[in-house]
Amino acid sequence: MLTIFSDEHFMKQALLEAEAALEQGEVPVGAVVVCRNQVIARAHNQTEQLNDVTAHAEILALTAASHFLGSKYLPECTLFVTLEPCVMCAGALQWAQLGRLVYGAPDDKRGFMEYGKRLLHPKTQVEYGVMFGECSMLLKEFFRKRRK
Repeated sequence: MLTIFSDEHFMKQALLEAEAALEQGEVPVGAVVVCRNQVIARAHNQTEQLNDVTAHAEILALTAASHFLGSKYLPECTLFVTLEPCVMCAGALQWAQLGRLVYGAPDDKRGFMEYGKRLLHPKTQVEYGVMFGECSMLLKEFFRKRRK
């Protein structure tokens, strides 16, 4: 019998990635791509490690998922990410024709929703606020410590 996992289950996986980013001194954002109830890709921010401003968790996870599936399009996939994607990442999600986006914490400064859902593919479903408390606390603590 197939076990159907909840959004919280997969967001916990994304949070593990965010914690890996934190351990490496990166902004703690993590992402997983799920297809048919299975994690097919996982990533976390690596902009400092790779010295690459485009090495966001979402971009790295999309690339890994595309390699796994052998397709640049991901209409049957869901991306779980701990922080609302930025405009750059939303553009990549649009090109990938992502089926569903689930994010934990909003990004009031750089999040794509300031410009609206139109930045995503028209068929992409969006859910937000999944494990909001855990996702936002990790980010708040990171930036609080950096400001000291």
